[in-house]
Amino acid sequence: MEMPSFFDLIPVEEVKKQKQPRYVSKFKQTVKQEYTEKRANHKTMGQAKVPVPTTDDFLKKRSKEPVLPDKTEFKYPDEDRRRPIVPAKDNTPLMGLKTNKNFITTNAVQNITSVPKAPQKIYCDTRIGDKNHLEPSGLEPKYIHKKEYGDTPKYLVKRKEEMQKAQEEYDAYIAEHFRRGAMRSLTEDERRAILEGLQSNWEDIHDQYQSLSVVTDTAPKKNRKERMEAQMKQLERDIETFERHKVIYIAN
Repeated sequence: MEMPSFFDLIPVEEVKKQKQPRYVSKFKQTVKQEYTEKRANHKTMGQAKVPVPTTDDFLKKRSKEPVLPDKTEFKYPDEDRRRPIVPAKDNTPLMGLKTNKNFITTNAVQNITSVPKAPQKIYCDTRIGDKNHLEPSGLEPKYIHKKEYGDTPKYLVKRKEEMQKAQEEYDAYIAEHFRRGAMRSLTEDERRAILEGLQSNWEDIHDQYQSLSVVTDTAPKKNRKERMEAQMKQLERDIETFERHKVIYIAN
């Protein structure tokens, strides 16, 4: 434990702590100036005493339009580099010319020999006589007066020529095979005999198909029914082919 000292009895002077200087912005004066210079007196509430307008201060014509600079003072930036303008053509009429033309007689002859103008076609669609133009209404048959009206379209003519060319190529192909003896045409009796045979086969299969049971509860019944339907469809196509074509070619 430390022993007390007599120095502790001497009063000690209190040392005050020094504060740092307060920060002051270097833009303070600028901000004050900008804040005050944008203010205006009686900006929101108006003047306390409104001055009475004088008789000389009245609104004049075009007084509120912007004042544009004089055209003579305005210049384009590239005016020095621009080429000179094309000189205007001299359209000054010739002076002192006289004519011996009789305009009264000329106008009279032109009016006498001129063809009268055809009246405009109109139609009325109300009982009070409201008039409308006839041509845009669609009531006048103007398309039948065209030169190409009634002619066969070009695409149909082209298609007909293509079909004719294809038929000629087919006939030449058949004639070449006839010449070689590779094909021959069926006679009318042979065609009829084959057609009757196909119809007889179709009737036989159709009778068998009618005798099938209505319920196809097993796989063999279902397969037989589908097979008979396919056979009848094939026979129907063959019958249609033999009925449509009168000349049928077969290979030898």
